[in-house]
Formats: sequence, C-alpha cells, structure tokens
Amino acid sequence: MGIVFYEDRNFQGRSYECMSDCPDMSSYLSRCHSCRVERGCFMVYDRTNYMGNQYFMRRGEYADYMSMMGMSDGIRSCRMIPMYRGSYRMRIYERENFGGQMYEMMDDCDSIMDRYRMSNCMSCNVMDGHWLMYEQPHFRGRMMYMRPGEYRSFSNMGWSGTRWMSMRRITDSYY
Repeated sequence: MGIVFYEDRNFQGRSYECMSDCPDMSSYLSRCHSCRVERGCFMVYDRTNYMGNQYFMRRGEYADYMSMMGMSDGIRSCRMIPMYRGSYRMRIYERENFGGQMYEMMDDCDSIMDRYRMSNCMSCNVMDGHWLMYEQPHFRGRMMYMRPGEYRSFSNMGWSGTRWMSMRRITDSYY
C-alpha cells in the first residue's frame, strides 16, 4: 500500500511517500499538486487531521487533481483505507443521535429518497465494512469516508447543513 505526493503538477518537485495515515502533511511538503497511488485506496483531505473536503483515491496517477477535483488548498492529510473482504452493514438514521427513521443497509444505495423515502441522514452506525457517503444521489457531490463506528452527529463532524443522499461500499474491486 502506498501513495506518493508531489509538490507540483505532473509529479514534479519534492515528493513524500505515505504508507499509512498522516494527519498533517505540512511538515513533509509545503504544497501538494499531484499524486500517484501505487497500491491500495486512500482518502485525502484538504485540511489537517482528516477534516474538510474528502476525496477517494484508488490506484492510478493524478497529474493535476487539484483542478480536476476543485481542491483549492491542496492535500493536508490522508488516511489509508484497509482492504476489507467481509460483509457490509450500516444503519442510517434520519436525525442526530440515532433518532427518527432507521434503515439497515447491506449494499450500495444510489438514493435514500427513492429507496427509503428518507429526505436526510444525520447519523449512522457502521457495523461492518468501509463506506463512502455522498451529498447527492447517484454517488455524486462531496463525499465522506465512514469506517466501522458510531457517528452520532454529522454536523458535529463539520458537516452542518450537508445532506447525505447516497452510500457506496468500498469493496475489494477498488484495490
């Protein structure tokens, strides 16, 4: 597993190779405009400590991902997504603190509105697997990486006012 970050576009300038989670890349690179994912999958963040806008990166070359993804400040932190081959299970809730309607998901959902008549998802409990949540139906818009755990309030995580409308499993086909 590994991702190499470069200061400039087209894999130029100083580089930093990362094999695991890195909460603050500023001590390694002053800026970051391109990267190469050699193995595995990663989430990259435009703020330190895994905050801000998130982007899913799988194996491949990203010569100028800043303009491609609309990242204005570059990458400030990254998190390795471990490969997972078990079952997937997540409960989504209409309100914070696991309130309101609850639905249990075991596969991808391209629209919680169409499938469950649910207009918002404000908390969740990921029991099994690793997931991506998307702001818009059909896996579009901003995204948020969810690993196993309880997430009582998306707004307390810095996502106030954001609606999560579709969810996708990160399966081993991405690796």
